[in-house]
Amino acid sequence: MRSNRRRLILVPPLAVGLVLALTGCDELQLHGYLPGFVAGEPPTTNHTQMISDLWVGSWIVLLVVGVVTWGLIIWAAIAFRRRRGQTGLPVQIRYNMPLEIFYTVVPLILVLGLFAFTARDQNAIEARTAHPDVTIGVYGQQWSWDFNYVNENVYVAGIQAQPKSDGEPNTGFVEQRLPQLVLPLGKTVELRLKTRDVNHSFWVIDFLYKKDLIAGQTNYVDFTPTRTGTYQGKCAELCGEYHSRMLFTVKVVTPAQYTSYISQLRAIGNVGQLGDRDNKDDTAGSPGSQFSGTGSTSETKELGNQ
Repeated sequence: MRSNRRRLILVPPLAVGLVLALTGCDELQLHGYLPGFVAGEPPTTNHTQMISDLWVGSWIVLLVVGVVTWGLIIWAAIAFRRRRGQTGLPVQIRYNMPLEIFYTVVPLILVLGLFAFTARDQNAIEARTAHPDVTIGVYGQQWSWDFNYVNENVYVAGIQAQPKSDGEPNTGFVEQRLPQLVLPLGKTVELRLKTRDVNHSFWVIDFLYKKDLIAGQTNYVDFTPTRTGTYQGKCAELCGEYHSRMLFTVKVVTPAQYTSYISQLRAIGNVGQLGDRDNKDDTAGSPGSQFSGTGSTSETKELGNQ
């Protein structure tokens, strides 16, 4: 009876300690050290909070399972240790049906639960928008990116990242010359992802999302940018010698700034769409194939990043 009372007395201090520990966490810790979150500001897209919740929730469940498991291991090691004067083997317990059912059913429930939440969020994130406000065709190619603004009939042809100093290693790249994808704040966006040669992967780090570009098919990404700013992107699929230079940036601006940017593209002559004419074929060894190294790339018209 006294033991139970002591346990009950310990509950309020432990609960208060847990609440204080959680309230003391900064924005990075509350989101499981994921990038893209800033205190007092909205997430980068309408999907990032959902991804963060799934990540943090999964870790909380796994931590609880770990604490219980470690606790049982420590308890068993102490409670059933060999005591002074004991000899031989202790009583062996076999075929404890309730215990066997417990450690079979509980892990199954945990796995099915994590699968269900993951499938639910994945279906929501992967759902396509019926009528997006902005549609952009994204071409990945060794080792750069092209962007077609489909509704506005303008384009940006990119080049691979240029080092700040050719003579010195690890000096970084000239960010102003990276291909830049400009998106309007609060508008639904659909990206149509294609590759001109080998497989690539479109990854915007702060968006907590990436999607592969597979040869011969089109993949889609639908989302709504919810915070202005410039975000780093890169290819996340090893795609050849200069894979590390296949960088780009995403700039989220106000709708008025987006309209002005489209007008600038028209003013410098980037009118029309970059189609599939620059693609390399898939016939191994033939001129222009993805294996021959002789394929053409898009003619580049540079627009200084705004």
